[in-house]
Amino acid sequence: MVILYSMKRPIFVRPLSDAERKSLEAGLRSPDAFTLRRCQILIASDRGENAYEIARSLGCNPQTARNAIHAFNEKGLPEALQQGSKHPHTVHRAFDPEQAEALRELLHQKPRKFEKGTSLWTLDLAAEVSFEEGITEGRVTGETVRATLARLGVRWERAKRWITSPDPEYARKKGGATD
Repeated sequence: MVILYSMKRPIFVRPLSDAERKSLEAGLRSPDAFTLRRCQILIASDRGENAYEIARSLGCNPQTARNAIHAFNEKGLPEALQQGSKHPHTVHRAFDPEQAEALRELLHQKPRKFEKGTSLWTLDLAAEVSFEEGITEGRVTGETVRATLARLGVRWERAKRWITSPDPEYARKKGGATD
């Protein structure tokens, strides 16, 4: 059996105008590392180097070179030299509104009901049980549980174990008062 793999054609920048070439050459003196790197990539692509050759010579990932070339070809020079947001375009919440309410209900029950060896919830334990009970589709972190509860207006405070004693003098003795 013969398996054929087809390589994608390498991408290159479209032909540069004289003004674009001068701007890119001026960008080589930029104090901004992002602008400098993008200018290096675009000039190298204009010389006929493919993304792998550019990445090897500049010490970056080939996808970085491809991203720069695509940005230039699609948006033009000024936009291709602007760094985009580092924040994700979309945020997928681990708990939709129904799942968040199920989490709230879960926390109103004792962990021992779910065969856990403690009577106090922790964020990580709530995350573990929410997965085991099918509230979430995948494992989540305690921080995800905290953020979900915050969206519901619930503040998470660490559980406190209160020590008490049947001794009628316990409060006086614990308080350190001497009579």
